[in-house]
Amino acid sequence: MAKPIEPDDFLPADPAQARIGQLLFYDKILSGNRNISCGTCHHHDLHGTDGLSLGIGEGGHGLGPERRAGDIRKRIPRNAPALWNLGHKDIRILFHDGRLEISDLFGNGFNSPAEEWLPQGLDHIVAAQALFPLTAQFEMAGNPGENDVAGAVHDRIDAAWPILAARVRAIPDYAELFVEAFDEIETGADITIVEIANALGAFIVSEWQSHDSPYDNWLAGVPLPAKAERGRALFFGKANCASCHSGPLFSDQSFHALGLPAFGPGRTRRFDPMPRDVGRMGESDALEDAYRFRTPSLRNVALTAPYGHNGAWPTLDGIIRQHINPQAAREAWNTDLARLPDAPQIAAIDFIITTDGREQERSRRQIDITPISLSDAEISELVAFLTALTGKSAEDRPMGRPEAVPSGLPID
Repeated sequence: MAKPIEPDDFLPADPAQARIGQLLFYDKILSGNRNISCGTCHHHDLHGTDGLSLGIGEGGHGLGPERRAGDIRKRIPRNAPALWNLGHKDIRILFHDGRLEISDLFGNGFNSPAEEWLPQGLDHIVAAQALFPLTAQFEMAGNPGENDVAGAVHDRIDAAWPILAARVRAIPDYAELFVEAFDEIETGADITIVEIANALGAFIVSEWQSHDSPYDNWLAGVPLPAKAERGRALFFGKANCASCHSGPLFSDQSFHALGLPAFGPGRTRRFDPMPRDVGRMGESDALEDAYRFRTPSLRNVALTAPYGHNGAWPTLDGIIRQHINPQAAREAWNTDLARLPDAPQIAAIDFIITTDGREQERSRRQIDITPISLSDAEISELVAFLTALTGKSAEDRPMGRPEAVPSGLPID
């Protein structure tokens, strides 16, 4: 029987630091143009996601499915991942392509896009991950020439973080909060990006814990409803879902190719401007990693549609069918299933990758799943089990969205 999740399984989080992190999470002061926050794409009202296949980041306006493109150049190329249980001590690798992982490679505790320039003193991997959306052009930084943050990132990734720290230091309310919460901070002038990241990490670790689902009750001896119980038996048996979605978080934290339909701008690289996403290979440069993506946790999965690294499937039924027969699902998929906010200026490239026959064939060849046969009734039972992974307190978070932030900027 699987081991239940306990409160002690999570990284420690100082409440005073988490309070600062809550404010920073929703404060647009951390974006290049002061127009988007972490909470825009990971909002409480949307269970820590944005409800979109591919989001509209910097330059957009509105929230979730109502978000609209302003003067943007590109959609965010991947689906906004959920934040549930990122603070579990078993977590060792993050992002769809695993580009952040616990490692001694660069002497700062992590293998990350910042390499040796990632600052020392980060409390844990959750604090480290909070830094990277701040430097991402289409997420929060903005375009070169628009602001000092974007310009600094263009020079080197770590050049932007002192600029953001200076913005926070200049706000008296933040300075006071940091002095009270961090022993090493004596005045506001001492605040660095490290304390900002650690505050954000403390908030994410404490705010998005979830381990009170019907499945957790089942682990304690309380039966599941009959349909969910049949789905549980399938999940751990015939359907073989647990071969990848294993452990208390329902993730092996490894990488697998599902053959998801490709669309969107792609996560392009400087030497590869094609609108494609090669997944783990973009981080490892190993051909065998092409089109493989990190196995997501399934905790509260019923709340965090759409599904897949690019949000290709709007329902659990759809993503299950993708898993049991990837090729048939690809053929059944159509562009109307993608949840993409209207953006006329970039719509021409949304599905252009589907016209590249060679790219389509490459991704078709790299599929790790052997098809199995499940009836519609069995798929419905699997959906019932996945729904039983929803925490009873998932809608009632300890801190939630603040009413205001110290910068005075509007909150999404």
